[in-house]
Amino acid sequence: MDMQTFLIFTMTTFVVVFSPGPAAITAAAQGAGNGTWRAMLGVLGIAFANAVYFALSATGIASLIVASNLLFSIIKWVGVAYLLYLGVTAITSRGGGLIVAKGEAGNGPSLFLKGFAVEFANPKALLYFAAILPQFLDTSRAVLPQILIMGGVTLLIDLLVYGVYARFGQAIASSGVKTSVIRWINRTAGSALLFAAFKMSKTVA
Repeated sequence: MDMQTFLIFTMTTFVVVFSPGPAAITAAAQGAGNGTWRAMLGVLGIAFANAVYFALSATGIASLIVASNLLFSIIKWVGVAYLLYLGVTAITSRGGGLIVAKGEAGNGPSLFLKGFAVEFANPKALLYFAAILPQFLDTSRAVLPQILIMGGVTLLIDLLVYGVYARFGQAIASSGVKTSVIRWINRTAGSALLFAAFKMSKTVA
């Protein structure tokens, strides 16, 4: 992959994953109730759900490339629009603070399954991959290696970010995070997503 494209993909995926949501709250809650290392089983469940969505999206995109370059370009513009939507929504969000209630301890399989279920029940994950992946694919090069690179990066980011949330949950337990902190995170993430949308709009055929 082109290095600039790789870096923009990595940044975009990182800020989307880092933005507080159901998966982040689940990882933090499991960290509060089970400790960081046990909570990593739940993080693995979240990452596995995203891997499934990534594979479904990648398979469909590969078929789309073969079927129609015009349709592929249309999807890329839709992806740019979706990035803009995510950025504006994050900046204007009035969400409250992040409350992490210390839940009951769970065994390994239950932690994994809960993490998987929470993320797999979130259709935004599938929409994100379906809309964003085309932005970073160079159809003049082999598609499969590019998809494998992006899939590997996404997996590593999931494990890192949600692992941090699990550690964060263990540290703060039920004390919560102030609304101002969440607002700052959302605005920073939104600005990064708008920048990514601008950069991608210049590369869309």
